[in-house]
Amino acid sequence: MGKQRRPRFTAEHQRELWTRWEAGESLSEIARALGRWPGSIRRQLLAHGGYVPVERSRSARSLSFAEREDISRGLAAGLSVRRIAARLGRPPSTVSREVGRNGGRARYRAARADERAWRTARRPKACKLAANPALRELVAEKLRENWSPEQISGWLARSFPGEQALHVSTETIYRSLFVQARGALRAELSAHLRSGRTMRRHRNAAGKDQGPGHIIDAVSISERPAAVEDRAVPGHWEGDLLMGTITTQIATLVERQTRYVMLVKLERKDSATVAEALAMQVQTLPKQLMASLTWDRGTEMAAHKRFTVATDVAVYFCDPHSPWQRGTNENTNGLLRQYFPKGTNLDAYDQAYLDAVALQLNTRPRKTLAFETPADRLAAVVASTP
Repeated sequence: MGKQRRPRFTAEHQRELWTRWEAGESLSEIARALGRWPGSIRRQLLAHGGYVPVERSRSARSLSFAEREDISRGLAAGLSVRRIAARLGRPPSTVSREVGRNGGRARYRAARADERAWRTARRPKACKLAANPALRELVAEKLRENWSPEQISGWLARSFPGEQALHVSTETIYRSLFVQARGALRAELSAHLRSGRTMRRHRNAAGKDQGPGHIIDAVSISERPAAVEDRAVPGHWEGDLLMGTITTQIATLVERQTRYVMLVKLERKDSATVAEALAMQVQTLPKQLMASLTWDRGTEMAAHKRFTVATDVAVYFCDPHSPWQRGTNENTNGLLRQYFPKGTNLDAYDQAYLDAVALQLNTRPRKTLAFETPADRLAAVVASTP
């Protein structure tokens, strides 16, 4: 006896799948609800790049199925094309073409004609990148340099202000990468995205918080000056560890106003090692550019007092389970996963390589900086500070 096959995805199944996907459910959750394997759900999503397919609708100018049935009945009754057209309120030429391309008077069938009309109407409009080779090459070049679609879109608008043909939205770039049926950008370019994803993840997909640590004499973020919160003055940083394999990590620092990034190689993550490595790094900065540091509750900063004595930099700690309180650093760590995926052995990279990665991030345009670069913003701060 052959293996029993599961029933095909019906239109109702498809609607439920996309409704659950929009609600942020995981592949496993959707599969359980529909009685499917997660792999089959993933194939359905990949076919559309993770984008909810637009439901097709019939143009008001097209013949409806009911009109085609009237044509079929009129032909069977021996009515002329002109008479049938008058009954429908359509031009005789419309009815004549309809009958001619669907087998003529003797072979016309309403259901078959309607199905053919839907099938031949699938003529998706070519996207802007497919129709513009120069724009496509510019976008592909920047993707290879690990720029995000948002950065590319903003850079194009700033670099070519009067040339609409060289402007493209962030969403168009993502769709061209994820929906390969568009045929504009090569699929392998998606490997240059920060997330490395091959399809769109819905914005409602849930994230995960961090766990708390216990720090003696920790100064709460609630005691941090208001000027730090509103980014009114430079010199206030956020920091965290970026983890690789279980015993490897690097420290990440980002300045809140300019989004300037520094990476610090760590041999170990004990608090003494972290405090010493961070102190050495921040002492390379001009004095006015290092006023405070906000960290999470990780015990690697248990020696925060030693760091403060060495640098005269105040350290503030976030509340437990509150990664958004250092959102600039969280976002930066997300960008860094493009270079250091989870599970990477970070001991393989020396400080020179970390500096090169930081340079790439600092010379990429940022939307939050009106598509200026962190390096340019920091240079302007230094130039304007007495």
